[in-house]
Amino acid sequence: MGGFLEGKAVAITGSGRGIGRAIALACAAEGAKVVVNDYGVSMDGQEPTSEIANEVVDEIKSAGGEAVANANSVAEMEGGASIVQSAVDNFGRIDGVVCVAGILRERMLFNMTEDDWDPVVATHLKGHFTVFKAASAVMRKQKSGTLIGFTSGAFAGSVAQANYASAKGGIVSLVRSAAVGLHKYGVTANCIAPVARTRMSANVPMEIAGMGDAEDVAPMAVYLMSDKARHITGQVYTVSGGKIAIWNQPAELRAMFKDGRWSPREIAERLDGQVGVEKMPMIDRLEAMAKAAASGDKPNG
Repeated sequence: MGGFLEGKAVAITGSGRGIGRAIALACAAEGAKVVVNDYGVSMDGQEPTSEIANEVVDEIKSAGGEAVANANSVAEMEGGASIVQSAVDNFGRIDGVVCVAGILRERMLFNMTEDDWDPVVATHLKGHFTVFKAASAVMRKQKSGTLIGFTSGAFAGSVAQANYASAKGGIVSLVRSAAVGLHKYGVTANCIAPVARTRMSANVPMEIAGMGDAEDVAPMAVYLMSDKARHITGQVYTVSGGKIAIWNQPAELRAMFKDGRWSPREIAERLDGQVGVEKMPMIDRLEAMAKAAASGDKPNG
């Protein structure tokens, strides 16, 4: 066992498999006591089982670490609260939470049903809220702690994942809101947008350049929960193999003004020249993918 997180207690949701599991093992290896949470569902949110959380706990204990399992759903307020309470009850505190749990239900927007939308938003976005709410209440009193959300580059737009992309965009805004709201209490909040081979990424119908493994993402989560990163908050980082990148902060780029109210005709005459539009890289990628597919090649992302 190492010592980068020595003395800290952390909880990782969705940590029975993939990136969550890699983070749980990495945190334990760096000295943290870990709550391993996983509802144990399939990718579409069905067939829950608690066995996988117990298996990760056994791995951590076999390596000399300390961990407990929690199999509650992050989509329920009681479930999120129980994850945090598991850390407090077993370890006396909660120093970091990492929300990795998620499901997919892919469908084009015009075919998407309420049953496709609600569980995805509940697991991803509400699942962050339930855990962040419970953890922040404890961290505020401690005057310390770290909230880590998991977003995706899909928050910039996705063809057949309007539910997932909307939830991931909401997570970014939730994290930024937590960062500004909890700053005075010494609590940080940041996002990771991973690009890694997981059950979910296996279904992406294109080759994603630079895709790494789940284990490549774990060190960033460990770092953000460590005392070395207390100055970092409100940030979104991509982690993809050996690449770590930061996303920009939202800001107005260009503006135009007049005295009084604009008319549609005035907007039509001046908008393109003074304010314009910002290109959507995703549309350029889609066009390139369509050309590649027409030529018989597998498109690159």
